[in-house]
Amino acid sequence: VQLQASGGGLVQPGGSLRLACAAPGFSLDYYAVAWFRQAPGKEREGVSCIDHSDVKTYYTDSVKGRFTISRDNAADTVYLQMNSLKPEDTAVYYCATGFSCAIAAGEAILNHGDYWGKGTLVTVSS
Repeated sequence: VQLQASGGGLVQPGGSLRLACAAPGFSLDYYAVAWFRQAPGKEREGVSCIDHSDVKTYYTDSVKGRFTISRDNAADTVYLQMNSLKPEDTAVYYCATGFSCAIAAGEAILNHGDYWGKGTLVTVSS
């Protein structure tokens, strides 16, 4: 299964982008789905996660109030709406499926991750 992340690009500080995660021919309905990011020279970090029931969402402290994760089960797509973007949000963003979500030390984590996709680059710069 190959997840596909899309929607990245160049945006000015304060701007918005919406990322999408999909896997053609594969249903995400029964999986928790998470977004991660990795900036140059930094470790990968969890950004947000949504459980399979769509009831609970989880956010890393640095993106709370700015990012919103959601899923469209009819389209088998999970979105990450990113508002009020900052230069420090610049990174390659990846999506992944797993068993469940949690928060650990202020970071959204994905338990028992299995499928990963290629990332999409988000650059926040004036």
